[in-house]
Amino acid sequence: MAFTFFFRDTHTLEHAVKFMVPEVSGRSKIKVWDAGCAFGPEPYTLAILLAESMGNFAFKNLIIEASDIDEGGNFGNVIANGIFSNEELGRIPDEIMAKYFSKIDVEEGFYKIVDRIRDRVKYQTHNLLSLKPIGNSYSLVICKNVLLHFKYEERIEVIKMFHQSLMQGGFLAMEQTQKMPEEIKHLFEQVVSDAQLYRKVG
Repeated sequence: MAFTFFFRDTHTLEHAVKFMVPEVSGRSKIKVWDAGCAFGPEPYTLAILLAESMGNFAFKNLIIEASDIDEGGNFGNVIANGIFSNEELGRIPDEIMAKYFSKIDVEEGFYKIVDRIRDRVKYQTHNLLSLKPIGNSYSLVICKNVLLHFKYEERIEVIKMFHQSLMQGGFLAMEQTQKMPEEIKHLFEQVVSDAQLYRKVG
């Protein structure tokens, strides 16, 4: 399903930020892949969390590559415009809302995300079942609320693709209900007990 909202399942995202940020300190290019991004609340939420945790210099070196199958062909425009409704933004803390969004339609309740955040997220159409990554050397791959729609064997192959796309020591974050398949557990180590966050080891 395409519907999602800002600051959904922040528990996993906050863990990912906490572990990733020290690992990327000093790098001139920091790459993150949000696979199955729908129309943008998740990658933008991640960008905000990273902006709050990274220095300005490091944040300018960040690129979040967001992708989805997008059968309707409209995700890219929504993400590029960065305009969202009250319904989608309802769970954002007030201080974050004031810092990263500006109201553009008083009557209808639409807000635009600030350029500092919007410029860090780039969208492209991609089918995970192609088993071809959109890039490589990612410090973090996030894939939440997508794998549950795949057959078990497909999940294994997609996670192997993520492993291939991560740099050594990079992190993979999945939804809380998605456990790492036994067949590929040797490729990752789980870094926290209360979230599906893994580090590439093989």
